[in-house]
Amino acid sequence: MIDALVPRAEDYDEIAALLALAFHGGVDPELLEVERGVFEPDRSLLVRDGGTAVAHAAAFSRDLAVPGASVPAAHVTMVSVAPTHRRRGLLTGLMRRQLREVRDAGREPLAVLWASEGRIYPRFGYGLAAQRLVLAGDTHGLRLPDPAPAEGTLRLARPAPHRAELARLYERVRADRPGWSGRNERWWDYVLADVKGLRGGATERRVLLHEGPDGLDGYALYRTKEEWAGTGPRAEVQVGEVVAARPQAYLALWRLLLSIDLTRRVSFPIAAVDEPLFRLVDEPRQLGAQLADALWVRVVDVPAALAARRYATDVDVVVEVTDDLLPENGGRWRLVGGPSGAECAATTAPAGLACDVRALGELYLGGAGLAALAAAGRVRELVPGTVAATAPAFGWYRAPAPMEVF
Repeated sequence: MIDALVPRAEDYDEIAALLALAFHGGVDPELLEVERGVFEPDRSLLVRDGGTAVAHAAAFSRDLAVPGASVPAAHVTMVSVAPTHRRRGLLTGLMRRQLREVRDAGREPLAVLWASEGRIYPRFGYGLAAQRLVLAGDTHGLRLPDPAPAEGTLRLARPAPHRAELARLYERVRADRPGWSGRNERWWDYVLADVKGLRGGATERRVLLHEGPDGLDGYALYRTKEEWAGTGPRAEVQVGEVVAARPQAYLALWRLLLSIDLTRRVSFPIAAVDEPLFRLVDEPRQLGAQLADALWVRVVDVPAALAARRYATDVDVVVEVTDDLLPENGGRWRLVGGPSGAECAATTAPAGLACDVRALGELYLGGAGLAALAAAGRVRELVPGTVAATAPAFGWYRAPAPMEVF
């Protein structure tokens, strides 16, 4: 274990300065106050050298939507090492200690994070569990289906007065999308904060509300950014999030977002890999989608994690797991489950599959295919036919997707 201290709340300014140094940014006083609202000092680890902060790692206490359930997950964040203290084992020590503390606390069977670089976290057992599509496309001439009669009404507003409505709808839709994190009051403060220094020349954030027969059933948070070319207007619509409980609301929101006067481009950096928009527009290539990584999951407690989610089909399989950092996860585990629930317990029965804990993290949200991992040699089939019999269970009817970077 490294000699790291649990910081005080008043140490956040120094931690923010370290993060700015590591990620090549500045310290915005307005953003600092927003971030201070979600900082959990008791879940942070700070390394000092001669009184100066040189390394840090933290976690947020949030729930994560997983296939068929919502599970407490350590949302790992603010990981940084000063340039002067690289290659000294500080990152390794912080990540190992953090995982051990999460495991020993016994509250969260998972840890989840966004990776600044994909090569960093697999050595700590994190697997790429959810990808995203980054949209940056031309909306000129893009067509959507015609509106249906009486599909609802749209209203444009500032987000803050509608916060309670947005929160209720978000939580309702979250249950159906693995990868979305829970938001308490502090997190809604954070999400709706409109820090001027982060606008990049764009407008303040706006919310587009869709009212259906039973009230609010969709919203979109977005900005616009002015631009003019010699041939005329080229403004951009910058979409932050789109939440819809009905297809009619989803279509109506995007119809307006893609047709705002004087705009010719759209950006949406966190589209799902199964984003319905691609099945609606007449020329999906025009959206300019690029695949990127999103959520990395680390299974901290194998039996608790596997029993917490649901499975698309009935499954009864023994998996032999290796975990160099948390040896309690090692061994053979029998998973018996299906759409209504699951159980997982240690067993001495022969294993049908074998993998490391990283592969379990990749499988956990239902986005990575078991067959693909087996084809890559990341999962070994010990009993012929086990992959084919088990793969459908680990999938899910909706792809996992992120909602915000934390």
